Amino acid sequence: MTTIGQPFTSANWQVKEGNEEEFIRRWTAFTQWAQREASGAQGFVLIRQAEDPRHFVSFGSWESKEAVDRWRSTPEFMQHLGSCRALCEDFRPADSTVAAAVAP
Repeated sequence: MTTIGQPFTSANWQVKEGNEEEFIRRWTAFTQWAQREASGAQGFVLIRQAEDPRHFVSFGSWESKEAVDRWRSTPEFMQHLGSCRALCEDFRPADSTVAAAVAP
C-alpha cells in the first residue's frame, strides 16, 4: 500500500532511435535484479509515451530512503544503470515522496 511520504525513484529516459526494445530489455533486467537483491524495493514500472515512443518514464517504490541509498551504493547498480543509459540521448533521474494517493 502506498503511504504519504513513501520514497519513489523515477527517471525520464529519451532513448536513441532504434534502441527502444533493447532499452526495455535492459531496464527490465535492471529492475528484476533490484527486486531480487535490493532490500526494501517494492516494485517498478516503465511507462512509454504514446506520442513519442522513444520517451520512457520509470518509477520505483521503496520502503525507505535508506533502502534507496543502499541500492545505489552497489557496484551492480552502476553497471545496470550504465547499460540503460548507454542507449539514451537524455536521462533525468529524480527522487520523490508520495504527497497524496487514491486507491480503490
